[in-house]
Amino acid sequence: MHPAHIDALARDLATASLTGEGIRALVGADAEAALGRTVAAPARRAALRSPGARSTLLRALVLGDPVPTDELTDALPSLGVDGAVALGLVALDGDTARPLVAIRPHAYRDALGAGEWWIASDLDELAGIAPLRPDHVLGVGGAARTLASLLPPADAPVDVALDLGTGCGVIALHLRRFADRVIATDVSERALRFAELNARLNGVDGIETRLGSLFEPVAGERFDLIASNPPFVITPREPGVPAFEYRDGGRTGDALMAEVVAGLAEHLTAAGEARLLGNWESVGGADGLDRAGAWAGDGLDAWAIERESLDPVRYAELWLRDGGTLPRDDDFPRLAGAWLDDFEARGVTAIGLGWIAARPTAGRAPLRRLERVGQPVALEHVGAHLRAALDDAAWLATVDDDALRETVLVASPDVTEARHQLPGAGGPNVIELRQGGGLGRSLSVDTALAALVGASDGDLPIGTLLAAIAGLLEVDEAVLAADVLPRVRELVQTGFLRRLP
Repeated sequence: MHPAHIDALARDLATASLTGEGIRALVGADAEAALGRTVAAPARRAALRSPGARSTLLRALVLGDPVPTDELTDALPSLGVDGAVALGLVALDGDTARPLVAIRPHAYRDALGAGEWWIASDLDELAGIAPLRPDHVLGVGGAARTLASLLPPADAPVDVALDLGTGCGVIALHLRRFADRVIATDVSERALRFAELNARLNGVDGIETRLGSLFEPVAGERFDLIASNPPFVITPREPGVPAFEYRDGGRTGDALMAEVVAGLAEHLTAAGEARLLGNWESVGGADGLDRAGAWAGDGLDAWAIERESLDPVRYAELWLRDGGTLPRDDDFPRLAGAWLDDFEARGVTAIGLGWIAARPTAGRAPLRRLERVGQPVALEHVGAHLRAALDDAAWLATVDDDALRETVLVASPDVTEARHQLPGAGGPNVIELRQGGGLGRSLSVDTALAALVGASDGDLPIGTLLAAIAGLLEVDEAVLAADVLPRVRELVQTGFLRRLP
C-alpha cells in the first residue's frame, strides 16, 4: 500500500467528479441505470462521445475498458500513470493502459445523513470478466446493500464493531459511521488489501484488518455489534468445482452458517447485537428455518427471516451464474450435476435465503422468532425495525397480561387499515392492517382487534380500551381479553403498535 499514492488518487477522482452525480451528468440517467443492471454499452457509448478526464476514468475504472496511456495520464494528474501501476490499478501494454481493478462510487444514506464512497474491487461481469477468478473480491452488490440496511440505526454509537468476512470493506465503512473502532476480518489477504485501500481512499480511519477464518482472528474478544455476510454459499466439495473465496467457506452444506451463529454468544457484549445474511437447508423432514433458529443456542435471542426459498435446481443455477457460468456454457451440465448430486446425497429439498438478527438474552428465556417474509420490503426501514422488535421482545418477556392491560400503546404512523366486503354486504368480510415500514406486513384482523388498534392513540391503557370494546360488541370482557392480548403482543413485536417513550 502506498498512502501518498492513494491520497493522490482520491484527489484525481474528486477533481474529475467520478461520482454518481458526475457519471449521471456524463452519460445520462438511462445509461447510469443500465450500469446497475450490469449493462455497460449505453454508458460506454456516451462516454466515448464526451472525451475528458471523467470519461477516461469512467471507461477505465468503472467499465474496465483499456484506455490510451496518454489519456489516463491527463486524467490522473496527481497520481500519474506510474502511480496507477504502483497501486496495481492498471498494467501497461505499449501505449494502452489495461485496468486491473474497478473503482466505482457508492452512495449511502443512514441516520447520520447521506454520502458517497469510492469502492475498489475486482473487475467483474460489468467489465466483461467471466468466469471470475477464485480469489475474486466483490464490489458493492445487492448483498452488501442489504446487510448495510439491517444494521441498527447509526445514531446509536458503539465502542467496537466486527465486520466478519469484510471483503472489499464496505460494511466496515458503514460500521465506522457509528463505531469508535472496527475490526475487519477475512480469510483472503487480497480482500483485506482492498478493504485497507478503500478506507484510505475515503479518508476513514479506525478500521483494523486481521487475516483469518471466522472468529479465529478475534479469539477472546467481544463486540458491541457484529455484522457479517459470510461465505455461506453451499458448494459441492468435488474436484473441479470452483470454490470462490468470497462466497465459499469450505464447509459442507450450511455448516459454516451454523458455526457463525453458534459463535456469536461468546463474541458479543452483554448489550451487543448481530446482523447476518445466510442460507439454511431443509434436510429430510427438518425445515431449514427451524434449523437456523436452533443454531443460536440458549444464550441468544435469534430472529431468522427467510426472504426466499429455492429448490436445488434453482439454487445451483443461481450460483453458477454468479460465478460466470451460464446454461449455454459447455461446463454448465457438469457443474450443475455436481450441485444436484450433493443435494441429493444429503437429502436437501430446499435452501432458504435470508437474514438473522441476534442478541444476548441476559439470562432470560431466549426469543426464537422464525418468519418467512416474501413481500417487498423497503430496506431503509429494516435496521431500525429489527432493533425495536428485539427491544420489544425483551420487554414483553417481562410483562404479564395484567401489566400489559395497564400499558398505553399507540398505533404506528405507517399503519393503515383496509376493509373489503362483498357488494350489498352489511359489513366488511375482511379487515386488513397494513404496515408501510418495518417488514411491510399485512394482517387480517377481526373487528375487536381493528377497533383496539384504531383507538390506540396514546391516551388510554389497553385494559380500558378492551372494556369499552367488549361493551360495544356485547361480549364478555375476560373472554375478549384472553383472545386479544396475545395478538396485542404480536402487534407490538411486529411494529403495528408501539410503546410510548
